[in-house]
Amino acid sequence: MTLIKSISGIRGTIGGKPGDALTPLDAVKFSSAYGTWLKKRNAGKRIKVVIGRDARLSGQMISNIVSSTLNGLGIDVIDLDLSTTPTVEVAVPMENAQGGIIITASHNPKQWNALKLLNEKGEFISDADGKEILSIAELDAYDYAEVDDLGTLTPDNSYLHKHIKAVLDLPLVDVEAIKKAKFTVVVDAVNSTGGIFVPALLNELGVTVIEMFCEPTGHFPHNPEPLPENLTDISAKIKESDAHLGIVVDPDVDRLAFVCEDGSMFGEEYTLVAVTDYVLKHTPGNTVSNLSSTISLREVTEKYNGCSYEASAVGEVNVVNKMKATNAVIGGEGNGGIIYPELHYGRDALVGIGLFLSHLAHSNLTASELRALYPDYFISKNKIELEAGMDVDGILANVAKEFSDKEVDTTDGVKIYFGSEWVHLRKSNTEPIIRIYSESASEDKANELAHTIMERIKAHA
Repeated sequence: MTLIKSISGIRGTIGGKPGDALTPLDAVKFSSAYGTWLKKRNAGKRIKVVIGRDARLSGQMISNIVSSTLNGLGIDVIDLDLSTTPTVEVAVPMENAQGGIIITASHNPKQWNALKLLNEKGEFISDADGKEILSIAELDAYDYAEVDDLGTLTPDNSYLHKHIKAVLDLPLVDVEAIKKAKFTVVVDAVNSTGGIFVPALLNELGVTVIEMFCEPTGHFPHNPEPLPENLTDISAKIKESDAHLGIVVDPDVDRLAFVCEDGSMFGEEYTLVAVTDYVLKHTPGNTVSNLSSTISLREVTEKYNGCSYEASAVGEVNVVNKMKATNAVIGGEGNGGIIYPELHYGRDALVGIGLFLSHLAHSNLTASELRALYPDYFISKNKIELEAGMDVDGILANVAKEFSDKEVDTTDGVKIYFGSEWVHLRKSNTEPIIRIYSESASEDKANELAHTIMERIKAHA
């Protein structure tokens, strides 16, 4: 059993003993800490929090616990029930709420769940705020409400339509061009809430939808991370159906991957690259992605005069902070996360779908032909499971020292540059693993670089 307490929230497996996994007691503890933090931050105000969940099996249980705990603190709850991470992010400012909680473990398997914590802007809380919440939880420093001051629970199922309308109203989402293109699209939503939201958006765009795994049962039919090895079923379905495109989202719909009309992968890294190309063509500006993302984004950005690219530490909050600092018009992460500030500062697959389909419609190309317009770099994504008691920071420091004759960036983990190639290794904030990403113009070379570093990690471990 695993429980990970981080600045962005709490994530763990269901079942087991309190403190060792995400048990009901742990859900109460951290909901109480978050609610107490909100009350301190908004002294004298009546507090409102928006919550929503993906379709995983433990979602309803955790949601009930979270909402009741917040009510016990005297906090009113707007419950979106089955929703998406970006929908809750959109709803918080629309509701003039003081915060939000998304109950989802994102791409993790079904035994995991998590509480993702938002501030009043609908953005992930800061490092300092996260540490304060963890401190409150450690001290059990809560003060629950008297009976006359208990909070209320209000169900609200309107945000499916509100979120979709907000996407359709974006100036660069060309609804008429998409309708004219008469696209047929296969959707794989891993039996989570993307099966509700993505077809609803596509129907509004006049797209013919072929649904795969779109029943929000929480029984994931395959590993829910949208990586090529998990997308063989949709690849076959696209070719069988003569569809124009495949769309794949993770359980909470903040990651987005495309599959081309010939069944080939567009590439999760190139979701952001293609959408950025379209956005900059119409609204030139700066861009941001994290250190583990493809160099292609920088190349696409710099082909537009006056546009510049910067890299941030890994983590959505870090990307958002860098985007704000550089006034970026678009940014995100190479895992298929599109952040488009025109709507909100959060990864949003629905926004990504609207912008990408507009790009594809205007291009008069097939998806594979559009993909061929962009540089061919290969990123090898690997991970090493961590054992209890491992000195991960020491291991990373030893690897950095071993390659000290190369250019090494220790802003976030260790990134080693080998000329135009690179390897980035860092401890995950959400799983007990070390992630190892490497990029090269050759797939074999990218894999070779990754395996070389993995062997060095094992040696130092």
